[in-house]
Amino acid sequence: MQDSDEQLDLFVSGPVFLDIIFTGLSELPSPGTEAWAPGMGSCPGGIANLAVAAGRLGVRTGLSTAFSSDAYGDFCWQILSDQEGLDLSPSRRFDNWHSPVTVSLAYGRDRCMITHGHPVPANANGLVGGLPAARAASVSLTTDRAPWVHHARQAGTLVFADVGWDDSAVWSTAALDLLDDCYAFLPNAAEAMHYTRTGTPREALHRLAGRVPVAVVTCGSDGALAIDSETGTEVSVPAIPVEALDPTGAGDVFTAGFIAGTLWDLPLRQRLAFATLVSALSVQHFGGSLSAPGWGDITDWWLATRSRAVRHHNESTEVALAARYGFLDDVIPPEERSRPRRAPATIVRLPDAA
Repeated sequence: MQDSDEQLDLFVSGPVFLDIIFTGLSELPSPGTEAWAPGMGSCPGGIANLAVAAGRLGVRTGLSTAFSSDAYGDFCWQILSDQEGLDLSPSRRFDNWHSPVTVSLAYGRDRCMITHGHPVPANANGLVGGLPAARAASVSLTTDRAPWVHHARQAGTLVFADVGWDDSAVWSTAALDLLDDCYAFLPNAAEAMHYTRTGTPREALHRLAGRVPVAVVTCGSDGALAIDSETGTEVSVPAIPVEALDPTGAGDVFTAGFIAGTLWDLPLRQRLAFATLVSALSVQHFGGSLSAPGWGDITDWWLATRSRAVRHHNESTEVALAARYGFLDDVIPPEERSRPRRAPATIVRLPDAA
């Protein structure tokens, strides 16, 4: 855990779920039958996806959420604090409250989820009453304005916003009023077009550029688009072709990568390319926070990509990919290049206290 007196790079707030992921299913079981899953993982989910993804990139991240004092809450706290090194000092723990749990069934290249949870305890309101000093913060837009966002902007914090899918299909533009306090907005293409009442991702991007300094629209296999309205810079980056096994948390990983690139003062095109890369690496593995890449994963990919470009120098795709990501030589910290790959989390019996 970080020193609470040290300024954070990133502050995030939101619910954390215990995610239990069953992987490798060829199809969903029929009623009255039982299916055995070749693989399983357990990890903190929800807002933890973004927080873990940022932390694995060396971004000092603080998380404000409610944790139960039950066994699931103990597990999530231990993983996020001890294994991932997140600062949980803005969070609180509550007795007599059940941790929210999501079971994800991954089959083919898709997944379905079942979630169980109870309302957050009434006395959990004001979790971010004492807003920690942070260079950046992340918020998900809702029609209810989060009061801490305005205070964060006034304190000089760069606020990055995303938005969830609107099950009501109303797509109320009232949710966009929160953007007045935001530096960047990063919806996916469908969300962006619904909220702006436009017909293409590019039209939506230009409409959003009038609301925030930096607008980003992610387009899945078609890459991502961005505009810096303060400089007039508009860029697009194609997606990296990978075998996508599980898209869970990919948007959170993208956001974490873009925030990290912004904090490192990368140019807009490099920020977008880096976010696209870490998101692509995440969908090659199952699980939300489980799949977030670390520097070891990024280094492995970059060395392999650069090597292929040398061997296949006549193939424009390989050469273009190596040229697009040449900036990684300056971004990957030398001391991090030998870091192990993703550290999978699962529920285990903790050693008895000495």
